[in-house]
Formats: sequence, C-alpha cells, structure tokens
Amino acid sequence: MRLVVQRVRHGSVVVDDRVVGSIGAGLLVLAGTTHGDSETDVRVLADKLVNLRVFPDSEGRMNRSLLDTGGQVLLVSQFTLYGSVRRGNRPSFTGAGDPLEAARLLDRLATEIADRGVRVAGGEFGASMEVSLLNDGPVTLILESVAGKLR
Repeated sequence: MRLVVQRVRHGSVVVDDRVVGSIGAGLLVLAGTTHGDSETDVRVLADKLVNLRVFPDSEGRMNRSLLDTGGQVLLVSQFTLYGSVRRGNRPSFTGAGDPLEAARLLDRLATEIADRGVRVAGGEFGASMEVSLLNDGPVTLILESVAGKLR
C-alpha cells in the first residue's frame, strides 16, 4: 500500500459539483493499493500516519503530529500511484490492486485512522474527483508498506 501525504491548511473533494469531503488543517492522503496488500499494511500505515511529526512546534520545527495538533485527514483513493511508464508513454496500471479489495482496504484505513482519534473525510471510491488543497510548506512524503513493513 502506498500513500502520498501532503501537509495542508485545508482540502476538499468534489464529485459531480458536490463536496463529498473536506478538512481544515491536516494531511491530504492519496492512497493506492497493490496486489497482496493486507490488514497488517493498513495498521502499520495508520499508526505511522497519525504519529508523523510534520507539524511545527513553538520553535517552528516539525515536531508535532496529527494527534498533537488535532489535525484532520482527507483520504482519497488513487490507483494511479501504482501506474508504470517503464515501457512506452501510456501508463500501465497492472500493479494497482483489485478495485473491490482496494475499496475494502481503504475503508479499513479510514476506520483505523479514526479509531486513533483523528477525524477522517474522504473522496468517493472510483469516481472522477476534483481535489483542492492549500499545501502547507510544502511538505510531501511517500509512505509505503509491503508485507507489513515500512519501506
């Protein structure tokens, strides 16, 4: 499972001209799954995500987490994170996980994050989404778990 994490001042997702999810300050998380991802990967990434110290403390150092700041998560499915352009110029998405399993794992990720005390908003799985954000920093990280281990 792969996450692209951006620290944001605010973010929102629009589907068919309606806002389906929005947050204030926190993290916008683009999430993709691949073959073999499991509940263990979900738990590992949820723990890492809520404890990431990417928010400034009183001295301006990145030393505070979502749990410390009361930040929120906007979780957006993004199968293209497993796109490959090794051959040719048109991406291949054979590395992306099965859509039914991906939907289940991303729902589980949202639940795991919320169970740790962080408010989660989301997009709409499989929909064409318009994602808006005000990047803060910018701070962007890639988190990946393979067989329950961070990479």
